[in-house]
Amino acid sequence: MAYYRQLGNVPPKRHTRHRDDSGRLYYEELMGEEGFSSDSSLLYHRGIPSAISGADVWEVPDQTTTPNHPLTPRHLKLHTLFPAGTWAETDVVTGRRLLLGNSDVRISYVVAAKESPLYRNALGDEIVYLESGAARVETVFGALAARRGDYVVIPTSTTHRWIPQGDEPLRAYAIESSSHIVPPKRYLSRFGQLLENAPYCERDLHGPRDVLLAEGAEVEVLVKHRTSRGIVGTRMVYPRHPFDVVGWDGCLYPYTFNIDDFEPITGRVHQPPPVHQVFEGTGFVVCNFVPRKVDYHPLAVPVPYYHSNVDSDEVMFYCGGNYEARKGSGIGLGSVSVHPGGHAHGPQPGGMERSLGLESVEETAVMVDTFAPLELGEGALACEDPEYAWSWLGEASA
Repeated sequence: MAYYRQLGNVPPKRHTRHRDDSGRLYYEELMGEEGFSSDSSLLYHRGIPSAISGADVWEVPDQTTTPNHPLTPRHLKLHTLFPAGTWAETDVVTGRRLLLGNSDVRISYVVAAKESPLYRNALGDEIVYLESGAARVETVFGALAARRGDYVVIPTSTTHRWIPQGDEPLRAYAIESSSHIVPPKRYLSRFGQLLENAPYCERDLHGPRDVLLAEGAEVEVLVKHRTSRGIVGTRMVYPRHPFDVVGWDGCLYPYTFNIDDFEPITGRVHQPPPVHQVFEGTGFVVCNFVPRKVDYHPLAVPVPYYHSNVDSDEVMFYCGGNYEARKGSGIGLGSVSVHPGGHAHGPQPGGMERSLGLESVEETAVMVDTFAPLELGEGALACEDPEYAWSWLGEASA
C-alpha cells in the first residue's frame, strides 16, 4: 500500500540515533519489498531482530498436489473437512488443509478455535478471508481486529499469530501468494492513491491502531519458506519476544478490508468478472461477488453467460446468500467450484430462464482466477463431490 502510516515512537529523521529513556539505542529494521525499490516500513526494536538462539525443522501441512487430469470441473464441500470435534485442537496456521495450488498461489481452508503459534510466511503475501468467526491477529506492527467477511492482508515475512475470539470457531480461507498482493493497478493513481472509480478507498482499509509489546524468552516462530525441494518450514527460536517494536512508519503493514465495504459495479447488461476484482498478485487475481442490483436492460439475462476462460482457472468460494445460477448443482454455503481453463462453464440447466425478471441478487463469493493451471491438494481430494462434473446434463426446463 502507498498509504503512509505512523504508530508509536519513531525519530524525526530516518536512519538516525533513536534512544529509550535510559539512553539505550533502539534497533532500526527496514522491512521492504523488491529490494529497496518498492513499499517499505521502518520498525524500531528493543532487541536485535536478527538474534536467534535455535533453529530446527518444522513439518508444514501437506503441500502435495495432484494434476487435474482428466480435466474436469470440480465441486469441493469445505464444511465436511473439519468435524465439530476437531475445532478446539486446530489453529489457523498449522491446521490449514491445502485445496489447490500452483507455483504462484496456494489456497487452503481451516476451521479453528485454538490460538496459533507465532508464524511468518517468507514466500509471499497472504490474504486470509474469514467466512465466519472473529479473531485478534497480533503482529509485529500491532494488533488487528478481524471479523466475518474480512480479508486479512498480511505482508511477506510479517511475524503474527491468530487468537480466535468468541464462541464461534474461525472458518478461514487462506490465499498464500508467491508474490505481493495489491489493489488492481487500474484503480490506482500513478502515486498509488485509490481513484474515484475504485470500488473501495483507503477509509475502508483498517491497519493496527497501536504498537504491541510482549515479554518472553526463547520464543518459537514458525517460518514457511522455499528450497530447491519445494515449500518447507523452519522453527526459529528467539531469545526475546519478537513483539518488541516501540514504533514504526511507512507504507507496508497488515490491514483488514471487509467484503461488505466493496461497492459493486453494475450495468444495463451483465458485467464481466473483472468489475468484481479486489486484489491482484503475480499470476492471479482475487474478485468478490456481493449483493447488488442486477442488469437492468429490458431484455437482460441477469445470470452469467457461458464462458471459456481460455487462459485461466476459476475458483469460486461460496460464502453467503444464495446462488441462483448454480441451482441444481449441489453448490451451497461452504462450497468451492473449480472451473479449469479448457472447459466452458456457466449456469446450470434452467438457470437462465429462472433469472429473468430478477432485480437483485443476494450472494457473497470470493473468486480466485489463476493464469497457470491449478493442481488439487489433499484437502480437495478429501471433500470433492464426484457428481458435479455431470451437473449440466439435465433438461433445460429442469
